[in-house]
Amino acid sequence: MRTRSQLWAQGAYERVKEAAQKGGTWAEDYQTMALKFPVLVRQAGLAQALAFVDSRGKEAHKRFLDDLAQVLGRKGGRELAEEALRAELLLYLRLTREVLQASGWFKRFAQALIEGAS
Repeated sequence: MRTRSQLWAQGAYERVKEAAQKGGTWAEDYQTMALKFPVLVRQAGLAQALAFVDSRGKEAHKRFLDDLAQVLGRKGGRELAEEALRAELLLYLRLTREVLQASGWFKRFAQALIEGAS
């Protein structure tokens, strides 16, 4: 039996590894968002952070959001953002905690697997 954190770590590792294989500026953009996202959530709140990333024009940023959402069991970033917007307080706090934990794995693996901006 594996913990939820182990499952998130494995999902993040696979997705960051795939992003690293793309290389170049795309991988650096992905890494940049993976490194900044947890801070963005803490500073602006979950709903605003998700909306900010979704509004970015770069495909790598949108891919990061979709990857994060999929690791958390959602179809994509839009579904996660809509869930955050509709959530009651306790669910919103729980969702924020889960996003921070999963995005922490993305940050660590982006630092380890993608060479570039870190």
